Amino acid sequence: MLPVFPDPIKNLPLADIPLEGCTAYLSQAEDHQILFMKFEKEVILPEHTHESQWGVVLAGKIELTIDGERKIFQAGDHYYIPAGVKHSGIIYPGYQDITYFNQPDRYQIKKALKN
Repeated sequence: MLPVFPDPIKNLPLADIPLEGCTAYLSQAEDHQILFMKFEKEVILPEHTHESQWGVVLAGKIELTIDGERKIFQAGDHYYIPAGVKHSGIIYPGYQDITYFNQPDRYQIKKALKN
């Protein structure tokens, strides 16, 4: 997987996202979060809801079912999920994106592992 994110992004804190093979850098604000994410493995996202979400695909592809409508998004595409709308998906290996969550507490900063 070619690196997409420059050092200023990779120097952000890691987000604690419980998805295997996901690395996410977290930019935290008082009223929202922006995540810079990359996936090394396929991830199945079960149906769920939360506050609104907007994403732009930088590399790879993601299949999203938003309010019952299935679409595939690839590099250069963007998507929007309104607040409270049911959605699910498949994230394919090599996927990288920037995702905005209209929610300041969607994810927490990953705690450092102690030796």
